[in-house]
Amino acid sequence: MKRLIQFCVAIVISFLPGIFGVFFTPHGGSNLWYNSLVKSGLTPPGAVFGAAWTILYALLGFALFLVIKSVRGKSEKVMAYVLFVAQMLLNAGWSYLFFGLHMTAFALLVLLVLFIVSTWMARVFYNIDRRAMALVIPYLLWLMFAFYMNSYIVMMN
Repeated sequence: MKRLIQFCVAIVISFLPGIFGVFFTPHGGSNLWYNSLVKSGLTPPGAVFGAAWTILYALLGFALFLVIKSVRGKSEKVMAYVLFVAQMLLNAGWSYLFFGLHMTAFALLVLLVLFIVSTWMARVFYNIDRRAMALVIPYLLWLMFAFYMNSYIVMMN
């Protein structure tokens, strides 16, 4: 029962940035500002973003669960938790800066820091449970793609 509760808590925690971000992200044609931006031809439709983030948050939650249930030392796990929370705050902050405040250039800088922190987190996860690190790789790849899309918007608008 304890493991099930840990798993559920890890999953819920991992979705918090997405829950926060939904208040700022565009839905269909409802965001005139976002729809008016010149975007890369590689920018996927909105439904892809929702599906991708759902999968990525679930993978992050499962990775967090693997770290929680690991028998590794407390100091390693504390660093993993600190980095996990830091990347979550940066993730939520990006949504607010980009969609809420329309500060695309500053959001790009936050995205760069988010990538660095998430890479560091993946490295710390590797020392605790290699499977946890592997579950972070799709997130890192998506962040690189997001950096490209955000950069394109900054340069073209």
